[in-house]
Parts: sequence; C-alpha cells; structure tokens
Amino acid sequence: MKICMQSRRRSRLPMAGAAARAALVALALLLCGPAPAATDSSLEAVQERGVLRHLGIPYANFVTGAGDGMDVELIQGFAEWLGVDYEYVQTDWSSAIGDLTGKEVRAEGGEVEIIGEVPIRGDVIANGMTVIPWREKVVAFAEPTFPTQVWLMSRADSPVSPIRPTNSLVEDIVQTKSVLDGKTLLGKLDTCLDPSLYDMEKTGAEISLFDGTLNELAPALLANESEFTLLDVPDALVALQKWPGQIKVIGPVSEPQDMAPAFRRDDTALRDAFNTYLAELKADGRFDALALKYYPFVADYFPEFIAAGN
Repeated sequence: MKICMQSRRRSRLPMAGAAARAALVALALLLCGPAPAATDSSLEAVQERGVLRHLGIPYANFVTGAGDGMDVELIQGFAEWLGVDYEYVQTDWSSAIGDLTGKEVRAEGGEVEIIGEVPIRGDVIANGMTVIPWREKVVAFAEPTFPTQVWLMSRADSPVSPIRPTNSLVEDIVQTKSVLDGKTLLGKLDTCLDPSLYDMEKTGAEISLFDGTLNELAPALLANESEFTLLDVPDALVALQKWPGQIKVIGPVSEPQDMAPAFRRDDTALRDAFNTYLAELKADGRFDALALKYYPFVADYFPEFIAAGN
C-alpha cells in the first residue's frame, strides 16, 4: 500500500528548486555534521526525485495506520527540512530490510544471511525499529530516537508476580526468566521480540512464534493464547494504557536498547542529513514534545530520556 502526502514547506527552505535546496542542506551538513563520502549520492538522489520514501509498519504509536504517529511526523518533518515531498510506503517486518536495501535477508539469532535480491521501495525505515546486532550488519542506523527494552508480560490475573527489582539488571533478567519453566510464551520472528535473541529456549518455556502483527500480541495474550508474551517498551506502554488493569509487567529479559531510523549502509549523506535535522529538534525542544505527544508515560519508565534533552 502506498499513500502520498505533500509536505508543507518552511520559509527557511523556500521552494527555490532542487539546486538551491541541495546547497542549503550541504551547507548545514558542513557546519553541523560530518561530511558525506564523496561517492555517496543518496541525498542528491532524493532531492532530484523530489520525494523521500518512508518505509513504515503500523506499530504501536510510531506508525498508527491512521496517517500519523511519532515516526510518521518525524520523517514528514525531515522531508520538509530537505525541501522534498513525503511518501509513506507500507511494508512488514519480514520485508522491510529488503525494501530498503534491495537484499532479501534471513536472520537467526545474531546471524544474518543474504538470500536474494528484491526491488528497493524506500529510502528510510522508521517505525520504532530496534537496534539489534543482526540488523546493524545490513543497515546503518541514525542517532537513537527512542529508548526501549524487552519485557515479559502476562495477564493481570496470572498467579506469577512481578519480580522484586534488585540493584543488578543481570539478576533481574535471571529472575524474570526463572518463572517461564513449563509455561507458554509468545514471540515474533524477524523482530526484536524473537525469543532466540535472548536465549529464551534455555528457560524451559514452550515457545510459539506469533503469526499476527506486533500490535496483535497483547490482544492474543488477553485472549489466553499464551500465558506470557514478550513486548518491547513502546508496545507495552500502549497496552498498559489501552487495557488498564488487564496486563502486567513481570520483568525485563534484555538490556536497555535503542530505536532509530534505518538507512542503507552506503547512504551516509542522507543519514548525516537526518542526524543534523534530529539534533535541531532535540536542541529546541520539539523532539521532546513529539515523543510525549505519542508516549506520555515514557518519562515514568525512562526519566533520563526526557530529562537529558535526548
């Protein structure tokens, strides 16, 4: 599915043609960020096309599926900053990397294999994509835009109680995993909720890989399809808000992680341009306002995310 939306243009980037816009962005990069590689024409290609193609997956409040979301607004603003139009291109978790890079990949744990070639459909993936080792082998992430972690979740009526936090995250993770022996657990392949990324097979849990979307994991848990599920922080925050008193956090199963937009590994100029744009948003407070608009409770769980000005 492809939805085209026209970006409003700010007066500081007047509609003076592709050449003028390219000069303005190049100047911004020279003053505010590292210079792109001489052979990298990614930024020029986007400007000549006049469209920035945003690969997205409806997920949590990053891409709502209703034409808005934190990452939708973020990339719309980036397109406006570049002086080009914005185009949303919907994808899915199994296809997103290929749609960006032209390389179809298969991941297992921390390893990744290129298994074929596919058409390139977009310029940036942005939908709350978690920075995990296998993805770093095939894409280049921008600066982080959201904090996350993978949590073990259950229904509120589960006899299993949330762990008692210690001063050691390692110990907290051990405690969390210890409740899973003989229990059923849902995860999702090709995402940060892949159980193999966290050695969940060693817990004694009966693991099932969910066929639905990430947005459907919490409802599946509430429908008694499993005793436990893995959720990352953004999806857990949405679930806790949407179904208050019906779902609970047992504890963490991962270290803190970052989410960030993903670019092709050789598109350094386009990624550097995004990082410059992102730094502007963080410096003047617009980024905090955007994050809190879609995740008002993030400061309760990650107070340093807002307090540090990102």
